[in-house]
Amino acid sequence: MAYSIKTQLTDAKKQKPAADELGFGKYYTDHMFMMDYNGEEQGWENPRIIPYQPISLDPAAKVFHYGQTVFEGLKAYRTADQRILLFRPQKNFKRLNLSNERIDIPPIDESFVLQALKELIQIDQDWIPTEKGTSLYIRPFIIATEPSLGASTSTHHQFIIILSPVGSYYPEGIHPVKIYVESEYVRAVKGGIGMAKTAGNYAAGLKAQADVSAQGFAQVLWLDGVHRKYIEEVGSMNVFFKVGGKVITPALNGSILDGVVRNSILQLLKLWNIPTEERMISIDELYEAYLSGTLEEAFGTGTAAVISPIGELHWQDKKLVINGGDTGELSAKLYDTLTGIQNGEKSDVLEWMVEV
Repeated sequence: MAYSIKTQLTDAKKQKPAADELGFGKYYTDHMFMMDYNGEEQGWENPRIIPYQPISLDPAAKVFHYGQTVFEGLKAYRTADQRILLFRPQKNFKRLNLSNERIDIPPIDESFVLQALKELIQIDQDWIPTEKGTSLYIRPFIIATEPSLGASTSTHHQFIIILSPVGSYYPEGIHPVKIYVESEYVRAVKGGIGMAKTAGNYAAGLKAQADVSAQGFAQVLWLDGVHRKYIEEVGSMNVFFKVGGKVITPALNGSILDGVVRNSILQLLKLWNIPTEERMISIDELYEAYLSGTLEEAFGTGTAAVISPIGELHWQDKKLVINGGDTGELSAKLYDTLTGIQNGEKSDVLEWMVEV
């Protein structure tokens, strides 16, 4: 199906915040993209770019009652020579369709929505911040809009893209965080929705995150929901451990997210001839590596922070201080390399960046 995007520009542009006021996800640009799914016969239709505004939904819309919704997160960057670059957007839209399949939402045309995103960014390109550590965060999402209280798949949906200028995830730059290993709550299990980027997947972790935040921890490290011993994810990030010169990350088993940054880190490590393993790793094995002195580094990976070094792990009554609580050499190199590629400052040897 051939799409034609209708565009309505705003008559009242917002005042842009200063770079040091950005934070993360607090401000939104002047426009948004929308498209509707109105049943199988019509399919996805009426693609449009309109002024950023509230959306109106029936109180019985299924997204409110059964959580049928998926989303993505990616970024756009302004380079020193004024180009606009996207980091691996095809991976994000491919993953969105994987989430759609798991949550029973009709697939989107990945090529078309990438083109729509480019058009939206072109219109709101003045919102892309240029200061070091800043970027334009992109949030595509789909919500079930059919007004029905029947516990079944929605026949109507809306696909929306909003944009938010964001500052550095950590105001003072990359620094190690304290992580709490969760032993009571369970976030996901194989066969569930852990591999999908859907609201319920994140709602399952909010209580545990609130509890550990009150104790001074930055994130929760989740263990598997069956044996309660195998490491899965750190909050909203994938996790890596450097043990005895080898980098280990939990294998994709259906209960953790196939992170775009995770995949990118693995490719960089392979390029650098650093040995890696994607496999099950238990918290007991990690603790033994700590006791033997072979646990050299740990870090989380995700779109928001890119690389988040882990300085301490707290498991039951044990405190594991990793690399003296400092950022490891490999973590720093990965962060500098990946952000350098994203900002156009380093060579894009793996051809990840897409110009708008």
